[in-house]
Amino acid sequence: MIFSIGVAIGQNDESKPEKKKERPVRSMFESSVLIDDQTSVIPIKNTLVMHIQHRFGLIKTNSASDLFGIYAPSANTRMGLNYSILNNLMVGYGITKKNMYNDFQVKWAFLRQTRSGNIPLNLAVYANMAIDGRKNSVFGDDYEFANRLSYFTQLIVGRKFNEWFSMEVNVSYTHFNAVPTEKINVTGYEHSVFGAGGHVRFKFSAQSSIVLLYSAPIFIEGMAENTDVLNDWSPNVGIGYEVATSTHAFQIFVTTADGIVPQDIYMYNTSKLGESEIRFGFNITRLWGF
Repeated sequence: MIFSIGVAIGQNDESKPEKKKERPVRSMFESSVLIDDQTSVIPIKNTLVMHIQHRFGLIKTNSASDLFGIYAPSANTRMGLNYSILNNLMVGYGITKKNMYNDFQVKWAFLRQTRSGNIPLNLAVYANMAIDGRKNSVFGDDYEFANRLSYFTQLIVGRKFNEWFSMEVNVSYTHFNAVPTEKINVTGYEHSVFGAGGHVRFKFSAQSSIVLLYSAPIFIEGMAENTDVLNDWSPNVGIGYEVATSTHAFQIFVTTADGIVPQDIYMYNTSKLGESEIRFGFNITRLWGF
């Protein structure tokens, strides 16, 4: 009887195998920001992230006289804080020197690549609203608070192919409530623009990587508001070096855009790589767990 009971218990245990919990891949990117792009990365729940993002002046403008743009007065800086409400949901706020943009942002990673390969991709959506903080007179005689607002929405799709190579592509939509206009619906800037781009990381040591970025506005002539469009639709290109630890990430790079808030880059970037209109920049990320 004892032997029979033991066999029955053993058979019962074997009939209920434990299900392994799906675990997301580790360290697809080292930061939620890569040069000027958002990545699909969201730190774990209850993590506070500080971002310092800086863009120097054009390298070619004064050359060595302002240390190749490092001491140029046109430098731009953004300081921001993000907080992970959930493992896949982040909110944040930042303020940028250019146009004194105050941006409020949210990112949701609704699908994550798993180590088992059952889910092969990361999918995330990012959105922000920025408030232009300049003086009322900048917006003309018909000033309204709504004229200060701009919006940006982006879908991010990515995959970590192996330990040394990760890649993401994205599509976006930018809208400004108010834009410069010479003659309404005839000559002026567009209020909205679509965009597409991507970024990659080549990790060559435990802490070091080479990162690249490309993003470009997509002007659809059939959707234009103006006959004579004044926007200079220039793509943004960047290449840099990243070093990271469990709580820090530091990126130093060259990029074409002087803006930092994404809608400003897609709508107003006029710097061209082919004309050597590049500038140095760096990003610092610091994480705290609560």
